[in-house]
Amino acid sequence: MKSAFKNKKQLFIINKTSTSIIMKKYLSVLSIVLIFGCTQTQQQKKNVDVTATLKWQTDTVLKVPESVIYNPEDKFIYVSNINGKADSTDGNGFISRLNLDGKISELEWVKGLDAPKGMGIYKGKLYVTDIHKLVIIDIATASIEKSIVIDSAEFLNDVTIDAKGDVYFTDSGAKRIHLYKDGTVTLWTKDPLLIMPNGILALENSLRIIDMGTGLFYDADYSTKKLTGVADTIPGGDGVMQISKNEYIISCWPGEVYYVNEAAVKKILDTKAAKLNAADAWYIDGENLLVVPTFYGNSVMAYTITKE
Repeated sequence: MKSAFKNKKQLFIINKTSTSIIMKKYLSVLSIVLIFGCTQTQQQKKNVDVTATLKWQTDTVLKVPESVIYNPEDKFIYVSNINGKADSTDGNGFISRLNLDGKISELEWVKGLDAPKGMGIYKGKLYVTDIHKLVIIDIATASIEKSIVIDSAEFLNDVTIDAKGDVYFTDSGAKRIHLYKDGTVTLWTKDPLLIMPNGILALENSLRIIDMGTGLFYDADYSTKKLTGVADTIPGGDGVMQISKNEYIISCWPGEVYYVNEAAVKKILDTKAAKLNAADAWYIDGENLLVVPTFYGNSVMAYTITKE
């Protein structure tokens, strides 16, 4: 785990996190862990039969794929490729498009990015985090429409968009969540409980956030921004997906995928032995298909999810 985290901490700047900062946060995190533990002991645990079966895998021609997203409008899977170091402003990053069967439609659909990561789609626009920028791409023309620099950003990561078109995105380095609304970026929250916020998902009344640093899964109310614990012991959480009400899948960068409901946390996939990461994944509703970028594996793998 340590070595895997060190690799991606070119992403998450773990070397910048000093021992003193960790100790300052320790008591707060410990309190939350205890709350999580008490909550879990009160819940009735039950067996959950969820399986992930490999359906297809792309060729290894992708270049450090970090995130995937499916667009039901054009039926393409979009892939962000870092193509280098995850914090390098080198202009080597690009977005690929895949067909639903895993065939690569366009390897370099949009070029000229630095190290693109999380993505969201709303009304024909693809929103992409790119280290210190939020990039807006027009899907119809495959062109970069706008690039917004966030001066305070350290390491922008995942993206989610609510039903109104408000764009939320995490800064894993600065421990923040930003909001892009009406053409302006503002700080949405910098809660002291967030140590390394990564995966984020917009629900009707709240956000779901997985903290890669602590393994804690939170619900954050839109109005109060208060964090409430949902689950814990999810190490290296990267992507958050909802498969039905109160049921989630969380991909974890070291190479694990977890199923989470109100009563259980269950590991359904482990590719660590194959040295394949499980970065910011996407669940395609209606296809029962979990699409996982393998980061250093330079491929995308898709799994059929079955639940009994």
